[in-house]
Amino acid sequence: MPADALSSALLPAGLHDVLPSEAAHEAAAVERLLAEFAAQGYRRVDPPLVEFEENLLSGPGAAMSKQTFRLMDPHSQRMMAVRADITPQIARIATTRLKNEARPLRLCYAGQVLRVKGSQLRPERQFTQVGVELIGALEAEADAEVVLLAVQALTAIGVPHLSVDLCVPTMVSRICAGLGLGEDEIRQLRAALDRKDSAAVAAVGGTAASLLETLMSASGPAERAMQALAALPLPEGAEKDRRRLTDTLALLRAAMPNLTVTIDLVEHRGFEYQTGLSFTLFSRAAGELGQGGRYRAGAQGEDRGEPATGFTLYMDTLLRAVPAAKAPGRVYVPHGSGWETARRLRADGWVTVAGLAPVTDAAAEARRLHCGHWLAGGDVKPVG
Repeated sequence: MPADALSSALLPAGLHDVLPSEAAHEAAAVERLLAEFAAQGYRRVDPPLVEFEENLLSGPGAAMSKQTFRLMDPHSQRMMAVRADITPQIARIATTRLKNEARPLRLCYAGQVLRVKGSQLRPERQFTQVGVELIGALEAEADAEVVLLAVQALTAIGVPHLSVDLCVPTMVSRICAGLGLGEDEIRQLRAALDRKDSAAVAAVGGTAASLLETLMSASGPAERAMQALAALPLPEGAEKDRRRLTDTLALLRAAMPNLTVTIDLVEHRGFEYQTGLSFTLFSRAAGELGQGGRYRAGAQGEDRGEPATGFTLYMDTLLRAVPAAKAPGRVYVPHGSGWETARRLRADGWVTVAGLAPVTDAAAEARRLHCGHWLAGGDVKPVG
Protein backbone atom coordinates (compact mmCIF):
# COMPACT_ATOMS: atom_id res chain seq x y z
CA MET A 1 0.00 0.00 0.00
CA PRO A 2 1.43 3.45 -0.89
CA ALA A 3 2.59 5.55 2.05
CA ASP A 4 -0.08 8.24 1.50
CA ALA A 5 -2.86 5.62 1.34
CA LEU A 6 -1.55 3.93 4.48
CA SER A 7 -1.50 7.27 6.30
CA SER A 8 -5.11 8.01 5.34
CA ALA A 9 -6.18 4.61 6.70
CA LEU A 10 -4.73 5.26 10.17
CA LEU A 11 -7.25 5.94 12.94
CA PRO A 12 -6.83 7.22 16.51
CA ALA A 13 -6.12 4.63 19.19
CA GLY A 14 -9.24 2.80 20.29
CA LEU A 15 -11.15 3.47 17.07
CA HIS A 16 -11.51 1.14 14.11
CA ASP A 17 -13.50 0.55 10.95
CA VAL A 18 -16.19 -2.11 11.14
CA LEU A 19 -15.99 -4.03 7.87
CA PRO A 20 -18.91 -5.78 6.10
CA SER A 21 -18.87 -9.19 7.80
CA GLU A 22 -18.40 -7.68 11.27
CA ALA A 23 -21.06 -5.03 10.66
CA ALA A 24 -23.57 -7.65 9.51
CA HIS A 25 -22.76 -9.82 12.55
CA GLU A 26 -23.33 -6.92 14.95
CA ALA A 27 -26.52 -5.73 13.24
CA ALA A 28 -28.06 -9.21 13.41
CA ALA A 29 -27.15 -9.61 17.09
CA VAL A 30 -28.51 -6.16 18.01
CA GLU A 31 -31.76 -6.84 16.17
CA ARG A 32 -32.25 -10.14 18.00
CA LEU A 33 -31.48 -8.61 21.40
CA LEU A 34 -33.97 -5.79 20.84
CA ALA A 35 -36.60 -8.33 19.76
CA GLU A 36 -36.11 -10.21 23.04
CA PHE A 37 -36.48 -6.96 25.01
CA ALA A 38 -39.60 -5.95 23.05
CA ALA A 39 -41.20 -9.34 23.70
CA GLN A 40 -41.13 -8.53 27.44
CA GLY A 41 -42.68 -5.09 27.05
CA TYR A 42 -39.59 -2.89 26.67
CA ARG A 43 -40.10 -0.05 24.17
CA ARG A 44 -37.20 1.35 22.22
CA VAL A 45 -36.01 4.95 22.49
CA ASP A 46 -33.15 6.58 20.57
CA PRO A 47 -31.51 9.58 22.28
CA PRO A 48 -29.07 11.89 20.45
CA LEU A 49 -25.34 11.31 20.30
CA VAL A 50 -24.57 14.80 21.66
CA GLU A 51 -26.32 16.79 24.40
CA PHE A 52 -25.72 19.91 26.45
CA GLU A 53 -23.00 19.14 28.97
CA GLU A 54 -25.01 20.03 32.07
CA ASN A 55 -27.80 17.65 31.06
CA LEU A 56 -25.65 14.69 30.04
CA LEU A 57 -23.40 14.86 33.11
CA SER A 58 -26.06 15.36 35.78
CA GLY A 59 -27.51 12.64 38.00
CA PRO A 60 -26.09 9.21 37.14
CA GLY A 61 -24.19 10.77 34.22
CA ALA A 62 -21.80 12.52 36.63
CA ALA A 63 -19.89 9.25 37.04
CA MET A 64 -18.85 9.43 33.36
CA SER A 65 -17.46 12.97 33.49
CA LYS A 66 -13.80 11.96 33.05
CA GLN A 67 -14.66 9.73 30.09
CA THR A 68 -16.64 12.38 28.18
CA PHE A 69 -15.55 14.41 25.15
CA ARG A 70 -16.68 18.07 25.17
CA LEU A 71 -17.17 20.54 22.34
CA MET A 72 -18.61 24.00 21.85
CA ASP A 73 -21.96 24.28 20.05
CA PRO A 74 -21.43 27.06 17.47
CA HIS A 75 -25.18 27.67 17.35
CA SER A 76 -26.00 28.17 21.04
CA GLN A 77 -22.44 28.94 22.25
CA ARG A 78 -22.99 26.39 25.03
CA MET A 79 -20.77 23.45 25.93
CA MET A 80 -21.95 20.11 24.62
CA ALA A 81 -20.83 16.57 25.44
CA VAL A 82 -20.65 13.36 23.40
CA ARG A 83 -22.29 10.53 25.30
CA ALA A 84 -19.97 8.01 26.93
CA ASP A 85 -22.89 5.98 28.29
CA ILE A 86 -26.55 5.79 27.24
CA THR A 87 -28.12 4.98 30.63
CA PRO A 88 -28.12 8.64 31.85
CA GLN A 89 -29.93 9.65 28.66
CA ILE A 90 -32.65 7.07 29.24
CA ALA A 91 -33.01 8.35 32.81
CA ARG A 92 -33.41 11.90 31.45
CA ILE A 93 -36.06 10.83 28.92
CA ALA A 94 -37.96 8.89 31.59
CA THR A 95 -38.02 11.78 34.06
CA THR A 96 -38.81 14.53 31.53
CA ARG A 97 -40.41 13.54 28.22
CA LEU A 98 -42.04 10.42 29.68
CA LYS A 99 -42.61 11.60 33.26
CA ASN A 100 -46.38 11.15 32.94
CA GLU A 101 -46.16 7.60 31.54
CA ALA A 102 -47.43 4.79 33.75
CA ARG A 103 -44.85 3.17 36.04
CA PRO A 104 -43.02 0.89 35.98
CA LEU A 105 -41.66 2.23 32.70
CA ARG A 106 -39.78 -0.25 30.51
CA LEU A 107 -37.42 1.17 27.89
CA CYS A 108 -34.65 -0.32 25.72
CA TYR A 109 -31.99 1.14 23.44
CA ALA A 110 -29.07 0.50 21.11
CA GLY A 111 -26.46 3.03 20.02
CA GLN A 112 -22.83 4.08 19.80
CA VAL A 113 -20.88 5.66 22.65
CA LEU A 114 -17.50 7.42 22.62
CA ARG A 115 -15.06 7.54 25.53
CA VAL A 116 -11.92 9.55 26.24
CA LYS A 117 -9.87 6.43 26.87
CA GLY A 118 -10.22 2.67 26.85
CA SER A 119 -9.30 0.28 29.63
CA GLN A 120 -6.95 -2.66 29.81
CA LEU A 121 -9.88 -5.04 29.38
CA ARG A 122 -11.65 -2.90 26.78
CA PRO A 123 -9.23 -0.77 24.72
CA GLU A 124 -12.00 0.32 22.31
CA ARG A 125 -13.14 3.90 22.80
CA GLN A 126 -16.13 3.72 20.46
CA PHE A 127 -18.53 0.79 20.63
CA THR A 128 -22.22 -0.11 20.61
CA GLN A 129 -24.23 -0.37 23.80
CA VAL A 130 -27.51 -2.29 23.97
CA GLY A 131 -29.62 -2.40 27.10
CA VAL A 132 -32.81 -1.89 29.06
CA GLU A 133 -33.98 0.34 31.90
CA LEU A 134 -36.85 -0.48 34.27
CA ILE A 135 -37.88 2.76 35.96
CA GLY A 136 -40.24 3.35 38.86
CA ALA A 137 -40.11 -0.03 40.64
CA LEU A 138 -38.51 -0.79 44.01
CA GLU A 139 -39.43 -4.47 44.30
CA ALA A 140 -36.89 -7.29 44.24
CA GLU A 141 -38.95 -8.65 41.35
CA ALA A 142 -37.67 -5.74 39.24
CA ASP A 143 -34.05 -6.63 40.02
CA ALA A 144 -34.71 -10.26 39.12
CA GLU A 145 -36.53 -9.30 35.91
CA VAL A 146 -33.61 -7.40 34.42
CA VAL A 147 -31.09 -10.10 35.35
CA LEU A 148 -33.29 -12.83 33.86
CA LEU A 149 -33.99 -10.77 30.73
CA ALA A 150 -30.26 -10.22 30.18
CA VAL A 151 -29.53 -13.93 30.52
CA GLN A 152 -32.45 -14.92 28.29
CA ALA A 153 -31.49 -12.43 25.56
CA LEU A 154 -27.84 -13.47 25.59
CA THR A 155 -28.83 -17.12 25.44
CA ALA A 156 -31.14 -16.40 22.50
CA ILE A 157 -28.28 -15.04 20.40
CA GLY A 158 -26.03 -17.97 21.20
CA VAL A 159 -23.73 -16.78 24.01
CA PRO A 160 -22.41 -19.92 25.79
CA HIS A 161 -21.41 -20.56 29.41
CA LEU A 162 -23.16 -17.56 30.98
CA SER A 163 -22.76 -16.55 34.60
CA VAL A 164 -23.97 -13.65 36.75
CA ASP A 165 -21.99 -12.01 39.54
CA LEU A 166 -24.20 -10.12 42.04
CA CYS A 167 -22.96 -7.35 44.30
CA VAL A 168 -24.25 -4.46 46.39
CA PRO A 169 -21.80 -1.54 46.00
CA THR A 170 -23.38 0.33 48.93
CA MET A 171 -23.00 -2.45 51.51
CA VAL A 172 -19.45 -1.72 52.66
CA SER A 173 -20.12 2.00 53.14
CA ARG A 174 -23.29 1.27 55.11
CA ILE A 175 -21.52 -1.22 57.34
CA CYS A 176 -18.66 1.19 58.01
CA ALA A 177 -20.99 4.14 58.66
CA GLY A 178 -23.13 1.99 60.96
CA LEU A 179 -20.03 1.08 62.99
CA GLY A 180 -18.97 4.71 63.35
CA LEU A 181 -16.09 4.92 60.85
CA GLY A 182 -15.30 8.29 59.24
CA GLU A 183 -15.14 9.14 55.52
CA ASP A 184 -11.33 8.92 55.35
CA GLU A 185 -11.33 5.47 56.95
CA ILE A 186 -14.07 4.29 54.62
CA ARG A 187 -12.12 5.58 51.61
CA GLN A 188 -8.99 3.69 52.72
CA LEU A 189 -11.00 0.54 53.34
CA ARG A 190 -12.63 0.74 49.93
CA ALA A 191 -9.21 0.92 48.28
CA ALA A 192 -7.96 -2.03 50.34
CA LEU A 193 -11.03 -4.11 49.51
CA ASP A 194 -10.68 -3.31 45.81
CA ARG A 195 -7.16 -4.77 46.02
CA LYS A 196 -8.45 -7.70 48.13
CA ASP A 197 -5.74 -6.71 50.62
CA SER A 198 -6.74 -8.37 53.90
CA ALA A 199 -3.70 -7.01 55.77
CA ALA A 200 -4.67 -3.42 54.90
CA VAL A 201 -8.30 -4.08 55.86
CA ALA A 202 -7.14 -5.34 59.27
CA ALA A 203 -4.85 -2.33 59.72
CA VAL A 204 -7.37 0.42 58.97
CA GLY A 205 -10.73 -1.30 59.50
CA GLY A 206 -11.05 -0.75 63.23
CA THR A 207 -14.37 -2.11 64.52
CA ALA A 208 -15.37 -3.12 60.97
CA ALA A 209 -12.21 -5.07 60.13
CA SER A 210 -13.35 -8.53 61.20
CA LEU A 211 -16.73 -8.16 59.53
CA LEU A 212 -15.23 -6.92 56.26
CA GLU A 213 -12.60 -9.66 56.18
CA THR A 214 -15.39 -12.22 56.53
CA LEU A 215 -17.32 -10.60 53.67
CA MET A 216 -14.24 -10.59 51.48
CA SER A 217 -13.40 -14.26 52.10
CA ALA A 218 -17.05 -15.34 51.71
CA SER A 219 -17.38 -13.98 48.18
CA GLY A 220 -17.85 -16.70 45.59
CA PRO A 221 -20.63 -19.19 44.77
CA ALA A 222 -23.97 -17.61 45.67
CA GLU A 223 -25.24 -20.06 48.26
CA ARG A 224 -21.95 -20.14 50.15
CA ALA A 225 -21.72 -16.34 50.16
CA MET A 226 -25.31 -15.94 51.36
CA GLN A 227 -24.81 -18.52 54.11
CA ALA A 228 -21.86 -16.52 55.42
CA LEU A 229 -23.71 -13.22 55.06
CA ALA A 230 -26.79 -14.54 56.91
CA ALA A 231 -24.67 -15.35 59.96
CA LEU A 232 -23.17 -11.86 60.29
CA PRO A 233 -24.46 -9.15 62.69
CA LEU A 234 -24.91 -6.26 60.24
CA PRO A 235 -25.69 -2.66 61.20
CA GLU A 236 -29.28 -1.63 60.50
CA GLY A 237 -28.27 0.44 57.45
CA ALA A 238 -26.84 -2.63 55.69
CA GLU A 239 -29.70 -4.94 56.58
CA LYS A 240 -31.79 -3.86 53.57
CA ASP A 241 -28.90 -4.81 51.27
CA ARG A 242 -28.85 -8.30 52.79
CA ARG A 243 -32.62 -8.66 52.37
CA ARG A 244 -32.47 -7.52 48.74
CA LEU A 245 -29.71 -9.99 47.90
CA THR A 246 -31.63 -12.79 49.63
CA ASP A 247 -34.93 -12.01 47.90
CA THR A 248 -33.42 -11.52 44.43
CA LEU A 249 -31.37 -14.70 44.59
CA ALA A 250 -34.47 -16.67 45.56
CA LEU A 251 -36.32 -15.28 42.53
CA LEU A 252 -33.42 -16.11 40.21
CA ARG A 253 -33.20 -19.66 41.53
CA ALA A 254 -36.96 -20.16 41.09
CA ALA A 255 -36.83 -19.00 37.46
CA MET A 256 -33.45 -20.43 36.34
CA PRO A 257 -32.26 -23.09 38.80
CA ASN A 258 -29.21 -23.97 36.71
CA LEU A 259 -27.94 -20.42 36.21
CA THR A 260 -24.39 -19.96 37.53
CA VAL A 261 -24.55 -17.16 40.13
CA THR A 262 -21.69 -15.81 42.21
CA ILE A 263 -21.74 -13.00 44.76
CA ASP A 264 -18.99 -10.50 45.53
CA LEU A 265 -19.88 -8.97 48.88
CA VAL A 266 -17.29 -6.16 48.70
CA GLU A 267 -17.28 -5.21 44.98
CA HIS A 268 -17.50 -1.50 44.14
CA ARG A 269 -15.36 -0.68 41.09
CA GLY A 270 -17.34 0.12 37.96
CA PHE A 271 -20.56 0.74 39.89
CA GLU A 272 -20.02 4.41 40.75
CA TYR A 273 -23.63 5.53 40.30
CA GLN A 274 -25.36 2.35 41.46
CA THR A 275 -27.35 2.66 44.69
CA GLY A 276 -28.29 -0.95 45.38
CA LEU A 277 -28.14 -4.49 44.02
CA SER A 278 -25.96 -4.64 40.90
CA PHE A 279 -24.54 -7.34 38.66
CA THR A 280 -21.99 -8.23 36.00
CA LEU A 281 -22.61 -10.67 33.14
CA PHE A 282 -19.83 -13.04 32.10
CA SER A 283 -19.17 -15.70 29.51
CA ARG A 284 -16.23 -18.09 29.60
CA ALA A 285 -15.92 -17.50 25.86
CA ALA A 286 -15.41 -13.72 26.05
CA GLY A 287 -15.19 -12.46 29.63
CA GLU A 288 -17.30 -9.53 30.81
CA LEU A 289 -20.31 -8.89 28.56
CA GLY A 290 -22.10 -6.13 30.44
CA GLN A 291 -23.20 -4.65 33.75
CA GLY A 292 -26.37 -3.48 35.43
CA GLY A 293 -27.93 -2.51 38.69
CA ARG A 294 -29.96 -0.09 40.75
CA TYR A 295 -29.66 3.67 40.52
CA ARG A 296 -31.76 6.80 40.94
CA ALA A 297 -33.05 8.31 37.70
CA GLY A 298 -32.93 12.09 37.47
CA ALA A 299 -30.86 12.89 40.56
CA GLN A 300 -27.73 12.06 42.49
CA GLY A 301 -27.85 10.33 45.85
CA GLU A 302 -29.54 7.23 47.19
CA ASP A 303 -32.71 8.95 48.37
CA ARG A 304 -33.48 11.27 45.44
CA GLY A 305 -34.88 10.64 41.99
CA GLU A 306 -36.94 7.71 40.77
CA PRO A 307 -35.90 4.15 41.64
CA ALA A 308 -34.56 2.39 38.56
CA THR A 309 -32.61 -0.67 37.49
CA GLY A 310 -31.33 -1.97 34.17
CA PHE A 311 -28.32 -3.29 32.31
CA THR A 312 -25.99 -2.43 29.46
CA LEU A 313 -24.37 -4.95 27.11
CA TYR A 314 -21.08 -4.17 25.32
CA MET A 315 -21.35 -5.39 21.74
CA ASP A 316 -17.60 -5.25 21.01
CA THR A 317 -16.97 -7.92 23.66
CA LEU A 318 -20.23 -9.80 23.25
CA LEU A 319 -19.69 -10.53 19.55
CA ARG A 320 -16.56 -12.52 20.36
CA ALA A 321 -18.82 -15.06 22.08
CA VAL A 322 -21.60 -15.17 19.48
CA PRO A 323 -21.35 -17.38 16.40
CA ALA A 324 -22.05 -15.42 13.24
CA ALA A 325 -25.30 -16.39 11.52
CA LYS A 326 -24.98 -18.09 8.17
CA ALA A 327 -25.23 -15.42 5.49
CA PRO A 328 -27.83 -15.90 2.74
CA GLY A 329 -26.49 -17.06 -0.62
CA ARG A 330 -25.27 -14.38 -3.04
CA VAL A 331 -26.15 -14.76 -6.69
CA TYR A 332 -24.68 -12.72 -9.54
CA VAL A 333 -27.39 -11.50 -11.93
CA PRO A 334 -25.81 -10.66 -15.30
CA HIS A 335 -26.42 -7.36 -17.02
CA GLY A 336 -29.73 -7.25 -18.90
CA SER A 337 -31.51 -9.91 -16.80
CA GLY A 338 -34.21 -7.47 -15.70
CA TRP A 339 -35.37 -6.08 -12.38
CA GLU A 340 -38.28 -8.53 -12.04
CA THR A 341 -35.95 -11.53 -12.35
CA ALA A 342 -33.77 -10.24 -9.53
CA ARG A 343 -36.83 -9.41 -7.41
CA ARG A 344 -38.08 -13.01 -7.65
CA LEU A 345 -34.67 -14.29 -6.56
CA ARG A 346 -34.72 -12.00 -3.55
CA ALA A 347 -38.22 -13.21 -2.70
CA ASP A 348 -36.78 -16.73 -2.64
CA GLY A 349 -34.16 -15.68 -0.08
CA TRP A 350 -31.18 -14.88 -2.30
CA VAL A 351 -28.99 -11.79 -2.09
CA THR A 352 -28.70 -10.47 -5.64
CA VAL A 353 -25.69 -8.64 -7.05
CA ALA A 354 -26.56 -7.02 -10.35
CA GLY A 355 -24.13 -6.78 -13.23
CA LEU A 356 -23.96 -3.16 -14.34
CA ALA A 357 -22.26 -3.86 -17.68
CA PRO A 358 -21.92 -6.87 -20.04
CA VAL A 359 -19.10 -9.33 -19.29
CA THR A 360 -17.70 -12.22 -21.29
CA ASP A 361 -17.45 -14.66 -18.37
CA ALA A 362 -20.38 -14.32 -15.93
CA ALA A 363 -19.13 -17.12 -13.65
CA ALA A 364 -15.74 -15.42 -13.26
CA GLU A 365 -17.47 -12.10 -12.56
CA ALA A 366 -19.61 -13.76 -9.91
CA ARG A 367 -16.49 -15.15 -8.24
CA ARG A 368 -14.81 -11.72 -8.37
CA LEU A 369 -17.82 -10.12 -6.63
CA HIS A 370 -17.86 -12.74 -3.83
CA CYS A 371 -20.94 -14.53 -5.16
CA GLY A 372 -21.25 -18.27 -4.73
CA HIS A 373 -23.82 -18.56 -7.55
CA TRP A 374 -24.71 -16.92 -10.83
CA LEU A 375 -27.82 -16.78 -12.99
CA ALA A 376 -27.58 -18.60 -16.33
CA GLY A 377 -30.52 -19.10 -18.65
CA GLY A 378 -33.00 -18.50 -15.84
CA ASP A 379 -31.34 -21.04 -13.50
CA VAL A 380 -29.19 -20.38 -10.45
CA LYS A 381 -25.89 -22.24 -10.82
CA PRO A 382 -23.02 -22.61 -8.34
CA VAL A 383 -19.73 -20.98 -9.22
CA GLY A 384 -17.27 -23.75 -10.00
